[in-house]
Amino acid sequence: MLVEFKQSDLWNMAAADAAKVIFDLMRARKLTMATAESCTGGNIAHHITLLPGSSDFFLGGVVSYANSVKNGVLGVNMADIEKYGAVSQPVVEQMAEGAARVLGTDVAVATSGIAGPGGGSPEKPVGTVWMAATDGKRTISHCFHFGTEREKNIENATSMAFFMIKSLVDN
Repeated sequence: MLVEFKQSDLWNMAAADAAKVIFDLMRARKLTMATAESCTGGNIAHHITLLPGSSDFFLGGVVSYANSVKNGVLGVNMADIEKYGAVSQPVVEQMAEGAARVLGTDVAVATSGIAGPGGGSPEKPVGTVWMAATDGKRTISHCFHFGTEREKNIENATSMAFFMIKSLVDN
């Protein structure tokens, strides 16, 4: 399900600050969480695990940079990867759902994108990132276009992943 996001305080937060918001939210709601990361390369998990006590809710993550890992570990349909590409709504939604299933969590978030500086195309330029979050009942997804700087794209995608989790859990 594609969703539109309204700006909130979390929207403009640095990833470390946004991680703390999610830390508090997950613990307060007694929810468990997992990640499936491609373009963010484990950065979401990194920011969560920097916080003491994160093992109370964060069960783990899969860095699925390769399509074979998306398929073999997370259960993403290889036909969808071939048809839509790894950076697509169907793939990222299956990544999130696969992470929740494989790791047995209440909530999962997934990212797949083109961090740059190369790898873009006219259809999917550098900075294009698809993200999805699921709570087992519904899966939300959105495509973001961040820019051309790799480190900023990874940080922005990390912050937005936390925003998506909050949006999902709050609604």
